[in-house]
Amino acid sequence: MREVNSFAKGIRDGLPICFGYLSVAFAFGIFAMAHGLTIFESVLMSMTNVTSAGQLAAVPIIAGGGTLIELAVSQLVINLRYALMSVSLSQKLGPSVRLLDRFVISFVNTDEVFAVASSQEGTAGRKYLYGLILTPFLGWSAGTLLGAAAGEFLPGIVISALGVAIYAMFIAIVLPKAKKHRPTAICVLIAIALSCVFTYVPVLKDVPSGFTVIICAVIAAAVMAIAAPVGEEEEDHA
Repeated sequence: MREVNSFAKGIRDGLPICFGYLSVAFAFGIFAMAHGLTIFESVLMSMTNVTSAGQLAAVPIIAGGGTLIELAVSQLVINLRYALMSVSLSQKLGPSVRLLDRFVISFVNTDEVFAVASSQEGTAGRKYLYGLILTPFLGWSAGTLLGAAAGEFLPGIVISALGVAIYAMFIAIVLPKAKKHRPTAICVLIAIALSCVFTYVPVLKDVPSGFTVIICAVIAAAVMAIAAPVGEEEEDHA
């Protein structure tokens, strides 16, 4: 099987991801600043995580003085899919990819990078993959820096308004799938209902926000996994 191993091609294939990440990371930078993080802390988080959902969940926990256990468990639950994606991508790697390369590549194995790498005809070589992850990483980091820097100078009311953009992004991700797939829509509604319960019901509203995210996600996913398990045909077209 032919190995795709051009660094330049990796850069070209990663550029659309990079530009997409710029806008999302900009919104995250604004979001982080609105919760009291500094520019340095915001950028450092993006450079050491590269996970929009995980970072979005982490910021309120950090800002609220949550425990390290709370933070670690929330990240494990939210980012578990990356482990599965990495296992899948490992079957696509060419012979030039060494053990150390696998660790570096897995660090930026986001949904989009995974999709592009997996769609290559033949196996993906180390030079190609390094090119593919470089531009998205720079886009994510630079976007966060720009957003955080803007948050330093913009009025508080503008920062709060722009911070809503990242929530809109996640709605835009979930909504198309929920409209086409009823179990996904039900799963989302269950998570929303549980979140409302933890927000307004006495005693439960005292549960730290990080654990609330974990509990709602696990319960909603478990209920729908039992009630509407994904069949083989659905997996093939997912």
